[in-house]
Amino acid sequence: MAVAFRTCPLCEATCGLALEVDVAAHTVTKVRGDAEDVFSHGFLCPKGVSIKELHDDPDRVRTPLIKQADGTFAPASWDAAFALIAEKLPAVIERGGRDAVAAYIGNPSAHSLAFLLYGKVLLKALGSRNIFSASTVDQYPKQAASAMLFGTGTTIAIPDLDRTDYLLCLGANPLASNGSLMTAPDARGRLRGIRARGGRIVVVDPRRSRTAQEADAHLAIRPGTDALLLMALLHVVFDEGLDALGAAEGRVAPEALAEVRALVADFPPEAVAGPTGLDAEAIRRTARDFATAPSAVAYGRIGTTTQAFGTTASWLIDVLNIVTGNLDRPGGAMFPLPPAGLPNAKGEPGRGRGARFGRWASRVRGLGEVFGELPVAVLAEEIQTPGEGQVRALITVAGNPLLSTPNSDRLAAAMDELDFMVSIDIYVNETTRHADVILPSPSPLEKAHFDLVFQGFAVRNYANWSPPVLARPEGMLDEWETVLRLVGVVTGQGPDADIGAIDELVVRAAIGKEVADPFSPWHGREVEEALAELAPRTGTSRLIDLLLRTGPYGLTLADLEARPHGIDLGALQPRLHEILRTASGTIELAPPMLVADVARLHEALAAPPAELVLVGRRDLRSNNSWMHNLPLLVRGPARCTLHVHPDDAARLALADGGRARIRSRVGELEVPVEVTDDIRPGVVSLPHGWGHDQDGAGMGVARANAGVNSNVLTDEDVVEPLTGTAVLNGIPVVVTAVAAPVAVAAAG
Repeated sequence: MAVAFRTCPLCEATCGLALEVDVAAHTVTKVRGDAEDVFSHGFLCPKGVSIKELHDDPDRVRTPLIKQADGTFAPASWDAAFALIAEKLPAVIERGGRDAVAAYIGNPSAHSLAFLLYGKVLLKALGSRNIFSASTVDQYPKQAASAMLFGTGTTIAIPDLDRTDYLLCLGANPLASNGSLMTAPDARGRLRGIRARGGRIVVVDPRRSRTAQEADAHLAIRPGTDALLLMALLHVVFDEGLDALGAAEGRVAPEALAEVRALVADFPPEAVAGPTGLDAEAIRRTARDFATAPSAVAYGRIGTTTQAFGTTASWLIDVLNIVTGNLDRPGGAMFPLPPAGLPNAKGEPGRGRGARFGRWASRVRGLGEVFGELPVAVLAEEIQTPGEGQVRALITVAGNPLLSTPNSDRLAAAMDELDFMVSIDIYVNETTRHADVILPSPSPLEKAHFDLVFQGFAVRNYANWSPPVLARPEGMLDEWETVLRLVGVVTGQGPDADIGAIDELVVRAAIGKEVADPFSPWHGREVEEALAELAPRTGTSRLIDLLLRTGPYGLTLADLEARPHGIDLGALQPRLHEILRTASGTIELAPPMLVADVARLHEALAAPPAELVLVGRRDLRSNNSWMHNLPLLVRGPARCTLHVHPDDAARLALADGGRARIRSRVGELEVPVEVTDDIRPGVVSLPHGWGHDQDGAGMGVARANAGVNSNVLTDEDVVEPLTGTAVLNGIPVVVTAVAAPVAVAAAG
């Protein structure tokens, strides 16, 4: 047996794994945490252990599949699969134009080097404006707010968890998510470290989540009102003279600061207490404690982004960090410096073009573009509505929008109307069952891994490269090769395009940008000389080597290959002077789009609350929709249950262990009931990502543990207006008891 080390690619925590490998059997025999990993130090969650089950899963797609006339899939060669794609996809473009082909990119793509490095090449070659991803049912409000403040959507201020004295956690459950837009292995240990050194943790959440149970205080807020709470916190900070810009002094325009001060004046704690369901004095105490702590950081996640005020709440979190002097200071909100560099580590420090949104709009509803994408809430209508630009074909990459996006039933019906669909995926899931061609990816153990995204959100700077643990089976394409073959098809080069030549064009273009950039360490070099320095590598490893060599630390891929446990690059350091990429070169504290949205907050002050609303929830053993086919992660008590407070259960005649019918404007479900005082009265909760009982999906374990699809209840017409992000939390619902079947005695 050999031992191999790699980073777990199954969630954002990026934990190091130590794997006992049986090369002859093409599998691993044991999975444990890598005690020498420079970042995770041996921490391991159940998802990491399950990587063996994922590799061995008999349901995992291992060869291209082509749909037959009877609706079943049959194995096919790569050549046959690409021949069909080359026949069908260009024909759709010829009939309807490039916008007739849409693409949907799922969350696992953020762990895929192939799509991170070559995905833009494919989407640019496709030339469609109908690009969608899981981001508009997830984090785009946070990225949009960050882009307006700091200049780019990846310039996100990250909690310095290991040094903070006060963590204010809104709509986030890092003990279940392992951190999200906050790469932090062993989140529980890091949070316990805050309290061990005398610090405090305050959690704002309608549920007493695992994280709230670890906190010093839990504010059980009414869903969707986080922005009102933040306005009140800021009101107290300004009203009591607790504001101080700290590192942001001189980088915030005085008139912008004055505008924010004026905006929050109408939101004292007493005004927001009713709408938020929180005590006014508790709000004041939280504001004072936050502003006077030696260091403090506010952090918000999916509970704050997938709500009606997602972008505004995300903005106000950063404003709170800024005006209390907690931006860009140890223990506050800081900016990572990953080894491969971010846009804020390229080009002239402190200067840029800033954010631009709404460069085009969706055809039917007119929702604006964000970061080159349209909101996925419009995908079904773009397929079903006739006219110029109607979507007639779809490419999905590592995504399952039928379980993760609003009004799933309508989207399922829309997919049945497509002329052609191709998916890159490891499963025949609820979405890919609609595809005409499924192209598999290698197992996570059969491909290289580098956290190009998540190192940029890490609570500590580090670098780690994971070579393949096992060789790819004969005939299996690497992911980047699959993507470039698709590039060849959509650029008219046919199914047998020379992917080596396309790869050469990609790397030459990347080198060209570096040698032309006066702030790059490769400025002025000859392209041929630089290209030779990267030889003999090709594909993703060559591009990563290029990014490392031109990155802020001057590392090489060989450096990382020699350090299988990673390289510790140190604690987060102040970077505000260099990260700004706004046109003004300052923090844009009062962006006009966000200032204008405060009018909606005034309306929310007077709006009567819904009688009962639905929120989601995370679980440590789950990651969206795609890990429910692994026995290790679904064993134990059923987790797809409706959490109901005892008061609501009594009022609605619901029994623990009984069943309830939950109905929204767009759908209805029947679900098991779990009565718990861990949820606020007037709120019920369902986890997302379940509902694996649909015909044609090929995941046996998931079907046996099907649960229900919460997105049958979410409404595609209800979106956050600034980014078009679907509102998945705070959905008005009606819940009724389902009578137990009456037993009938057999005749004697």
